[in-house]
Amino acid sequence: MIGSRTFYATYASVEGLTKSAPITVNGFNVGSVVGMELTPDGQNVQLTLLIQDDVEFSKNSKAQIYETGLIGGKAVAIIFANDGARPAVSGDTLTSEVKDGLTELVNQRLTPLQEKIEAMMVSADNLLKNVNDIFDDRTKNHLRSSVAKLDSTLSGIQMLTSSAESMLRDNSSKVAQTFDNAEQFSKNLLSISDTLTQADFAGTINRLNSSLEAVSALLEDIEKGEGSVGKLLKDDQLYENIDGATAQLKALLQDMKLNPKRYVHFSIFGKRPKSYDLKKNNTLELNKDE
Repeated sequence: MIGSRTFYATYASVEGLTKSAPITVNGFNVGSVVGMELTPDGQNVQLTLLIQDDVEFSKNSKAQIYETGLIGGKAVAIIFANDGARPAVSGDTLTSEVKDGLTELVNQRLTPLQEKIEAMMVSADNLLKNVNDIFDDRTKNHLRSSVAKLDSTLSGIQMLTSSAESMLRDNSSKVAQTFDNAEQFSKNLLSISDTLTQADFAGTINRLNSSLEAVSALLEDIEKGEGSVGKLLKDDQLYENIDGATAQLKALLQDMKLNPKRYVHFSIFGKRPKSYDLKKNNTLELNKDE
């Protein structure tokens, strides 16, 4: 029969652990809790552990309380130290440890989450209060009116869309003809573009430049007084001769008006006309003008 050794471990709390709870090594049962009592100061709980003799472990190993499952209660596990210290002997007090169970882990996760939810609820409550302050009766009425107008606008758009669809459906042949005409126009425009591309624009421009150069040379000659036109425009003597001839013609016409008998003669009695003295006549004319 395998013998047993007695060990002790002290805990601040052993809630959920019962007397006769199993003691395990890597999940294998090697003993049980045989005693549970308060320490003399009443602050902690001391457990008495009964473990089989064939289980060897260091005196620095831990006696860890852990949960065996959601509804399976608690047990004590021996966590080997493997530090080369002397083996534990009966009567030694092992280092105690409590592993957080599912409940503790859930509480650790839920507590911060609960605080965040509470803070979020406070913020949401403030937000709703501010929203209620903003959306007073007047604002709500405006919103209702805007929504009604939006609904009316959407209805109008729907009617317009229906009308457009109906118009396109009724005039589908005309629309198709319009696209055909546009395609034909594009082809014609492309043909015209090809024709313009093939046209000799360079030759036309060269001939135009030659013509402009000839006109420029002609104008330059006229400005210099060369050629018939240039001499006509630049010869002062020609201008004076024409001006003098014009003056004499004017004087002749004036004299014909004043003395028609000198140029047209009628003689009933056969008298000969007097000869015309140009020098004397000019002198008389000058005296009349003075």
